[in-house]
Amino acid sequence: MAQPLRSSSPVSALPAPSDLDEFGTSGALGARVDAVTSAVRTLEIEAAGLDELARAMKGDLGAGFAAAVDLIAGARGRTIVSGMGKSGHVGRKIAATFASTGTPAFFVHPAEASHGDLGMITSDDVILALSWSGETAELRDLLHYARRFRVPVIAVTSTPKSALGRAADVVLILPKASEACPHGLAPTTSTTMQVALGDALAVALLESRKFTPGDFKRFHPGGKLGAVLTFVRDAMHVGEAVPLIARGAKMSEALIVMSAKSFGCVGVVDEAGCLVGIVTDGDLRRHMGPDLTGMAVDAVMTPSPRVVAPDDLAAGALSELESRSITALFVVEDRKPVGLVHIHDLLKLGLA
Repeated sequence: MAQPLRSSSPVSALPAPSDLDEFGTSGALGARVDAVTSAVRTLEIEAAGLDELARAMKGDLGAGFAAAVDLIAGARGRTIVSGMGKSGHVGRKIAATFASTGTPAFFVHPAEASHGDLGMITSDDVILALSWSGETAELRDLLHYARRFRVPVIAVTSTPKSALGRAADVVLILPKASEACPHGLAPTTSTTMQVALGDALAVALLESRKFTPGDFKRFHPGGKLGAVLTFVRDAMHVGEAVPLIARGAKMSEALIVMSAKSFGCVGVVDEAGCLVGIVTDGDLRRHMGPDLTGMAVDAVMTPSPRVVAPDDLAAGALSELESRSITALFVVEDRKPVGLVHIHDLLKLGLA
């Protein structure tokens, strides 16, 4: 790898007067400033497009959006997303977001649809077709098929009177907005609005289905997201591994249990088996003395310890442990301990 050039003197790092442009800056610095200016302009133009989309949603677009959500949520089949070019790339993202949030969906390329992939679509499905102009020729056969077999069509377009708009059952009209491309040609603001509208549909459907983190976990078992969505019950120690001792027992017994189970703590349960306290290494240090082993655990324990439930997220348990600078939490159901989760187990999941 090439090493960066280093100057032996700060003075030699400065551009020579002949290298400065008319504004007194070096050419490289000027190019860097121009690039940042361009980036800010692009972001501001696209942000303005999203503002227009939000305003439209509060107006006429809102009724169509609600109808689209009802149509997709009520479908017995899947949502078929289609689009050509940049709209197609956006469509793939929308289909993936739908599928991962509880709305069965997949992308069908409009050109491939004309060569056999129309067989993937049934009358139980809903088609979500994206075309900024609404005149994408490759969508024609898909629309004819939808009309023939009575497959509902939701159009996402900026031109409601286009071929796509006229063929659709529900039209989601994107507001006209300037592209960030200085020539007004490369889809930039328009595709940003398409992505945002797709996300809005996915979230509205997610909420209407009461999609839970548990549901999300089923579709995202791998990677960091899978770790974050792991439940405490999947990481806790159970059965004989859980360090417990009866209320009224001597600390000499508690120390034996703590040493055998190696979690640095022992839970104290009452006659009904409910967790009433915990003895930790910290409690031992605070009560260290010649009479410690003869004391009752009740006198040493910390009452009403912090606990978690089996169906709590492991990430929440880790946050609790770190915020309180403790290493283990008892897992309880109906006040009775059913397990123990240790910080080392949660870190091994990749939550940190």
